[in-house]
Amino acid sequence: MDKAEVKSFGLPDEVREFPHGRLELLDVGGAIVGRAVLEPGWRWSTSVQPIAGTKSCEAPHFQYHVSGVLRVKMDDGSEFDCKPGELSRIPPGHDAWVVGDESVVIVDFQGMVNWAKHTDIGCNDSP
Repeated sequence: MDKAEVKSFGLPDEVREFPHGRLELLDVGGAIVGRAVLEPGWRWSTSVQPIAGTKSCEAPHFQYHVSGVLRVKMDDGSEFDCKPGELSRIPPGHDAWVVGDESVVIVDFQGMVNWAKHTDIGCNDSP
């Protein structure tokens, strides 16, 4: 029989830190949910790319934006901003950065399983 689960980002199952930010992960019933806290100065291509080792972020994201403004630039050159209260679905092949002086907080329901994860055999952003 399945059991109910309640977890809190205040007590994450895992924390990954990188320049200008951190990722807190919860495993709820086998589903991984991540909360990213990205400080001013954070940019995927400088803060996470060295960990991932890919040209651009290859993780697909389905995110709820809690605070701050995140600008996303797709590999095709298109750009858009994600703001508090919005949901976004971002396919693989992008860069992103914090706009302004407010930290970006995102809850991601899809793409954080291997995001910013160090491994002995290389790093991969894809799930």
